[in-house]
Amino acid sequence: MSDRIFNFSPGPANLPEAVLNQAQADLLNIDGSGIGILEHSHRGPVVNRVFDEAEADCRALANISDDYALLFLQGGASTQFFMVPANFLAADATADYLCTGSWSKKAIAEAKHYGAAHVACSSQDRDFTYVPGPGQTRYSSDPAYVHFTSNNTIYGTEWSQEPTPPRDAFLVCDASSDLFSRPIDVSRYGVVYAGAQKNFGPAGVTLVIIRRDLLERPVRELPSMLQYGLHAKNGSRYNTPPVFGVYLIGRVARWMLEAGGLTVMAQRAEARARVVYDAIDASSFFRGTADPDSRSRMNVTFRAPSEELEKRFIAEAEKNGMSGLKGHRSVGGMRASLYNAFPQRGCEVLAEFMRDFESRNG
Repeated sequence: MSDRIFNFSPGPANLPEAVLNQAQADLLNIDGSGIGILEHSHRGPVVNRVFDEAEADCRALANISDDYALLFLQGGASTQFFMVPANFLAADATADYLCTGSWSKKAIAEAKHYGAAHVACSSQDRDFTYVPGPGQTRYSSDPAYVHFTSNNTIYGTEWSQEPTPPRDAFLVCDASSDLFSRPIDVSRYGVVYAGAQKNFGPAGVTLVIIRRDLLERPVRELPSMLQYGLHAKNGSRYNTPPVFGVYLIGRVARWMLEAGGLTVMAQRAEARARVVYDAIDASSFFRGTADPDSRSRMNVTFRAPSEELEKRFIAEAEKNGMSGLKGHRSVGGMRASLYNAFPQRGCEVLAEFMRDFESRNG
């Protein structure tokens, strides 16, 4: 019998148990090589196969054409906050940013080191509790690109569909919290990047999906490690890469494909979130913090009538096998993160506990 509990952490988050079981075996001996995955040379045939299969399965999962390069990089999404403008925002140019939370704000701050960052829309006026619509967005006259954050882990909001950038500007997305949780039309983007540690892998790897024609037009000379083109030419192995992280991404991608792909992942995500949102909406005790039409399927944020009750709720939940429900330190409250590998039963247990807690404390 498993002694694992329900992990509602916003990341690093759940990995599929089938993947963890396979990884246990491959740590000692992968493919009958007599050597574990952590010990193989990053330029040897076993790791070549690991990288090739991880890329192929990610491409199959999201229908990513060869017009795009897939890069397995390090430094998290935070490195992409400056790597994107370093490559594509000239000193005399402007990039447009859609500001919907803390991560958007960090990306804007980094862009200003390289050129002008125009805030085309923002939901900060209501503490980032909603996603602005097209009518609230004012693009600059000639942006190099438009950047948005598709899901906001702290505030529990999510774009239901990507924005449409002005003509000639390409779309850049920080998809760290929802990449591979639903179908995506990659052809609408110039760059998509995501830390793997929420929906499709462990901490320590960032997947960058980048249109190949963009690789040939960096706007300035850069150190080697900041050049997308150099990473692409070297198959993400210009330097020693996070081999084990890429191995796990490949295993999770294969797990998703065998489960039915991104359509099934989206159906599961919607079903999980619905259980918790229904419990919130039926309650006179708990309240959701995001506008209903902007709610995230990945991160359900909610409050109780007082901070004292919230602390009690989190502590009691922990004792009942539910970890990671404390909201981000900047906003407080509670947050249930429900990524791809999170089990439906965990949502049901949480909803049952919420009803019980309310009956005892309401």
